[in-house]
Amino acid sequence: MEVLGRESPGPVGHTSSATAVEARPDTADDLVPLLYKDFRATLFSQVLALTNHDRQWTEDVVQETMIRAWQHSGTLEREPGMLRGWLLTVARRIVIDGWRNRRVRPQEVALEIPENAESTDRADSSLAALTISRALSELDEKYQSVIVETYLAGNTVRQAATILGIPEGTAKSRLYTAMRQLRKALGEVAVR
Repeated sequence: MEVLGRESPGPVGHTSSATAVEARPDTADDLVPLLYKDFRATLFSQVLALTNHDRQWTEDVVQETMIRAWQHSGTLEREPGMLRGWLLTVARRIVIDGWRNRRVRPQEVALEIPENAESTDRADSSLAALTISRALSELDEKYQSVIVETYLAGNTVRQAATILGIPEGTAKSRLYTAMRQLRKALGEVAVR
């Protein structure tokens, strides 16, 4: 007869039905390492199929199964075939509970997918646009037109000067003055 935990000639997790366990581990702490050694590979492969090859979930199920074996170590039948059946049954029930819980709670969403990511709050940008528009409306018309043609319409200073019918140097100086006045006006708004 062979003691549970000793190496058997077959694959991991499989022992012959004639093998019986003579010696019981003295404590629950002795049982779990033996179960891991003898049944982890079999348990892992069975659970992996049940979880659609989700390795993390499979590891969690195997660990929870071993915890339950440790909790019930005083009442477990120590015959290897019975232990294997008990472990597989417990693991299968844990997976079934997991599938049920996944159906009940909302599906988890991956954040790296942009269309599922939380939308940004546009209140700040709307407030900033309103503030800039107000400050722009307080500028003299000649300065407003240069800002509109360069920053809002996307034209170069040379193109803006041509559109406005002024020399390029005048467009540059008006743009410089307009930006200074806008910064001053926006600075005063920020201080208020």
